[in-house]
Amino acid sequence: MSPQALFVLIAWLPLTFALFIYFPPRKAIILSFVAGLLFLPQRTGIPLPLIPDYQGMVATCYGILLGILFFDFGSFTRFKPGWLDLPMLIWCICPFFSSITNELGAYDGLNASLTQTASWGLPYILGRLYLNNLAGLKELALTIVKGGLIYVPLCLFEIRMSPQLHYYLYGYYAHSSGVMQASRGGFWRPSVFMSHGLVLAMWMMTVTLIALWLWQSKTITQIWGIKIRWLVAILSVIVLLIQSVGAYLYLIIGVMIAFSSKWWRNSLILLVLIFSINYYLLINITNNFDGTSLVNWVSHNFNQDRAQSLEFRLDNEVKLKEKAHQRPIFGWGGWGRNRVYQLNWDGELQDTTITDSYWIIIYGTTGLVGLISFVSCLLLPVVYFALWRYPAKTWFNPYVAPAAVLAVSLVLFMFDSLLNVTYNPTFPLISGGITGLVMKKPEQIKSLKKIRSKLKTTSLIPQTKN
Repeated sequence: MSPQALFVLIAWLPLTFALFIYFPPRKAIILSFVAGLLFLPQRTGIPLPLIPDYQGMVATCYGILLGILFFDFGSFTRFKPGWLDLPMLIWCICPFFSSITNELGAYDGLNASLTQTASWGLPYILGRLYLNNLAGLKELALTIVKGGLIYVPLCLFEIRMSPQLHYYLYGYYAHSSGVMQASRGGFWRPSVFMSHGLVLAMWMMTVTLIALWLWQSKTITQIWGIKIRWLVAILSVIVLLIQSVGAYLYLIIGVMIAFSSKWWRNSLILLVLIFSINYYLLINITNNFDGTSLVNWVSHNFNQDRAQSLEFRLDNEVKLKEKAHQRPIFGWGGWGRNRVYQLNWDGELQDTTITDSYWIIIYGTTGLVGLISFVSCLLLPVVYFALWRYPAKTWFNPYVAPAAVLAVSLVLFMFDSLLNVTYNPTFPLISGGITGLVMKKPEQIKSLKKIRSKLKTTSLIPQTKN
């Protein structure tokens, strides 16, 4: 931990608190989240007794909670739990039962549950309290796009010069392995101030999809005086230069969902994707998945290197699944007990597996209880949003579009969790907001025809400039 990283981390608490002095609580929370995600140092923290360590986005949540206690304490009294909150509650407490069933002790279980609650539960609760309406989700979507635009020059720098900004500012690399992204065609995969290039790729893909959706729905026409169509073009180029096949795939799927809802006025592609995610997990857990055809498809449509990388991941997942099947309900708990070990030549236990997929980590550490609750946290609110609250025919209404694209981004994050570990606290924040939105009756929204008619007669229209 470098002195400058420690200084920024310590200063973050009063900075977050100060935002509540100058902005309304909702805006202060959104700014804190996005700014913390973009600029806080990685692998830096201050150990704290009994509660999760003061580090990363947990530090942001602590600052936000302090601001709420001083400036908006009444918000906690407005919270009304519902059945859609149950998956997140189970997801937060299941590490406790994983520790107990593995005889790791109540203290270990309590610490694991508190850590999970800080990482997932706190962002979710903040979303439930402050982003549970269309206006709140629109403000979040716009801030995410602005945050992505701030990252554009930083990404361009690292694409050309290699991932060095975290090292330049904080004195060490964001990832413990240093610069681990390979140069391809003279360009590097950036990571800026995030933990890995894949996390950044997922973030910039999400930003691009949101900007595209807001443009096509005419929710906004420009940001900072620049027409939105040019910003979408710039963001799309950045996603291409990041060189992440996963990000390309997710963006293509997101665009397909967007135009399906716009032109066909249905959510079929989104629902098929949600079904496919659950089906993939089911056949994996029941050992009915054969990845040979998938590897062959990647080899044929991309290149041999990517096919070998996928095959390596799937081979490791087979080993990890076999270990997880031994404790299928609550998993193995923490401390690497979910991994596969063998004795080496020196008679020492050596870890023989690499965990690339978030879902297999969850299944191995918290079992089916953890995996089902995790998937439900991300997908159930979206299903409820699409089928019973805001059908696809409303998704390009300027009032609904921000919520719709954020809901789609949740599904794409869950899709990415089948392949990578790209945790981003923005997604539990979105999950909380979407859950709070669908737990209320649909808001009254004006039809596109009425909006266009009003455009001709008055200037009182939805925000078009930011």
